Amino acid sequence: MNAAALRPEPRVHYLDHAATTPMVPAAIEAMTSHLQAVGNPSSLHASGRSARRVVEESRETIAQALNCRPGEVVFTSGGTESDNLALKGIHWSRAAALGERPRLISTAIEHHAVLDPLEWMQESGEAEVCLLDVDNLGRLDLDQLRRLVVERPVSLISVMWANNEVGTLQPLDEVVAIAAEHGIPVHTDAVQALGAVPLDFAASGVDAMTVTGHKVGGPYGVGALVVRRELGVTPLVHGGGQERDIRSGTLDAPAIAGFAAAVELAVKQQAEHAARVTALRDDLVRRVLAEVADAHLHGDPEHRLPGNAHLGFSGCEGDSLLMLLDARGIECSTGSACSAGVAQPSHVLLAMGCTPEAARHSLRFSLGHTSTQADVDAVVAAIGPVVERARAARR
Repeated sequence: MNAAALRPEPRVHYLDHAATTPMVPAAIEAMTSHLQAVGNPSSLHASGRSARRVVEESRETIAQALNCRPGEVVFTSGGTESDNLALKGIHWSRAAALGERPRLISTAIEHHAVLDPLEWMQESGEAEVCLLDVDNLGRLDLDQLRRLVVERPVSLISVMWANNEVGTLQPLDEVVAIAAEHGIPVHTDAVQALGAVPLDFAASGVDAMTVTGHKVGGPYGVGALVVRRELGVTPLVHGGGQERDIRSGTLDAPAIAGFAAAVELAVKQQAEHAARVTALRDDLVRRVLAEVADAHLHGDPEHRLPGNAHLGFSGCEGDSLLMLLDARGIECSTGSACSAGVAQPSHVLLAMGCTPEAARHSLRFSLGHTSTQADVDAVVAAIGPVVERARAARR
């Protein structure tokens, strides 16, 4: 055996937990324990009933963790499907009673899983879409919302619990209060919030909430739309009607079991997790700002996700910074959209008032359950030389 084969692999410093996070052992164990079992949860024989038991016990586990009724948990393939089901399904269910082309309100900084279906609904004539402005911290304009809800009928208000790029937490309680005055249901994309901040479906007052597995240590390809049973939802896909007749498709019992285990653990450990990653994040931000004189933090400095550090570096391209850090074994994200291989300015930063150039010079470092002080130290050690090299490349 040669010396190269004996050399240990260099450590990868993974700081992109907002994109996806490693599965936790409890979820792996729950999922793998059912992978060899046979049985469609919709079948009536013993194997089918056994698979159904896994699904329903998982549903109860998730319901208890999120403080909702088990019947309000509708399993989906993940966040994107849940967002589409909420936006289209609730809008279509309410549109006929509200009259021709009712209004659908959201914000300009939503994830594309919300913005893209809204654009489709606008262009197809399904709805009049209104996107709320945000301030320079990424916080929505409540006065604008108050004006919009009284101008014409509104089918749904959709506001993310926490922004996936800059980490700003939205004033969801105030949104719900405004909506309640006019009998308007509220949907929230809580994909980034689950496990990071306290999440209570019943207490929040929202009518529908999107969550997914792979952001909290569960498997890919499984999530849920938590939606009040009293709220009508038109299905997007027709078939067996397995989930309350609003979502069809054979249920993935092993993945659902892994999802439930991850959600239960994430909610149980939320306070401890938030305190730990907040300390790491604050250390990272403080030291990076000291290392690079004109670096700056985006998003609300206080009301933000505990593991999110979205930093701007003037005179750089975010993609260049990302690749230079990647070459040093540090993995993070620009948070910007990419279309046909061409980097686009972040729509979130543009909505917050950044210039197109400024919207391209940022990096998102997101910490999670496997993050350590060594990850922070690696970023701090590398960031100065990396920024200097990225700036030199533009001269």
